[in-house]
Amino acid sequence: MGITDKIADIELEISRTQKNKATEYHLGLLKAKLARYRTMLLEPTGKSGPKGAGFEVVRSGDARVALLGFPSVGKSTLLSKLTNTKSEVASYEFTTLTCIPGKIHYNGADIQLLDLPGIIEGASQGKGRGRQVIATCKTADLILMMLDATKGPRQRELLEKELHAVGIRINSEKPNIYFKVKKGGGISFNSTCKLTMLNEKMVYSILHDYKIHNAEVLIREDASVDDFIDVVLGNRKYLRCLYCYNKIDQISIEEMDRLARQPHTVVVSCEQDLNLDYLLETIWRELNLMRVYTKKRGEYPEFEDGLVLPRGTTVEKVCKAIHRSLVDEFEYALVWGVSTKHSPQRVGITHVVEDEDVIQIMKKK
Repeated sequence: MGITDKIADIELEISRTQKNKATEYHLGLLKAKLARYRTMLLEPTGKSGPKGAGFEVVRSGDARVALLGFPSVGKSTLLSKLTNTKSEVASYEFTTLTCIPGKIHYNGADIQLLDLPGIIEGASQGKGRGRQVIATCKTADLILMMLDATKGPRQRELLEKELHAVGIRINSEKPNIYFKVKKGGGISFNSTCKLTMLNEKMVYSILHDYKIHNAEVLIREDASVDDFIDVVLGNRKYLRCLYCYNKIDQISIEEMDRLARQPHTVVVSCEQDLNLDYLLETIWRELNLMRVYTKKRGEYPEFEDGLVLPRGTTVEKVCKAIHRSLVDEFEYALVWGVSTKHSPQRVGITHVVEDEDVIQIMKKK
C-alpha cells in the first residue's frame, strides 16, 4: 500500500469516526499519522526526478505575490492588466504551463507578481505539477487566490484544502506553543491557560507516535490538536491570503455584494477593468508595507525615492536598509511624522517608525 492509499484510508476513517470525548484520543493519533504521511509525500527520500522548468524564479522587488487558482479563472488576464508582462490568454484551460513573473509598481514599491499554472484537485499529491506550484506559493509574501464568481463556494474549499494539505496555513497566526526536543529527562508538559481541546495525555500520545520521548512543552493558548501537530512538525508556513473573485460582470448585484462582504475578499472583472484599483490598494494593505523617506541635513526630503519596509520597522532596520555599516556609526536620528510627539523629534535606534515618516540620521563625530 502506497503513501497516497494510506492517506486516503486515514481520511476515510476520520470522516467516519464520531467526534466525542471517547474518540478524541483516537482522532488525535489519526491526525498525527495523517500529518506524518503528508510530510513524507511532499519530501520523499531518495533521488528525485528532474526539476520542472520555469518554476525557479529569482526573487526581486520589495514583496512577492503568488497568483493561485484553477484553470481559466483569469490569472493571466490579471497579470497582463496589472503589469507590463504579457501572459498568453485563451478561452481554453491550462494556457499557462510555467511560472510567469511580472512587476507591479505601486506607492513607490516594486511588487513581484507570479502567474502560476492552474492547479487541479489532488495537487498536493503531485497531480498536474501541483507540487511545484504550491512550493512556489511557499516563497511568496501573499497568496492571491483567483476564484470564478460564477461558480459556487466549492472551488474555494478545494483550494484551501490543497494548501492545508501541504502545510500552508492561510490567514492564521503561529500557535503560541513552546516546544523543544531534549536529550533526556522525559516529557515536561505545562500550560498557562485552561485547555479545552488538548490535554497532557493527548500530548504524550502524539509525541510518542512521532518517536519523541524527551521534550519540553509549554502551551500559552487554548490550542487544538492540529495546532500542536503543526508546532511539532515545524515545517508549516503561515501566509496571508487574499480572495479575488473575477467575472463579477456575469453575476447579479446581490451576489456580488454578498461576495464582497466576506473577509479578505475583493471582487473584480479583469475583462471590464472593474475594481482593479481597489485590488491594488488591498494587496498593499495585506502585504503590510510602508514608506519611509530619508533626509540629508539642510536639504529637502527625497520623496521620489523612499524606502519600502514592513510595518513595525525600527530605526535600526532603516539604517541597515540604507547601508549595513550605518548602525555602527549611528548617534541619533531626527524623525518627522505620525510616530513622533512633535516634529522633529530626536529618537534612538529602537524607535518604531510609521508610514510616510521622514528620517534624518546623525552619525557619530
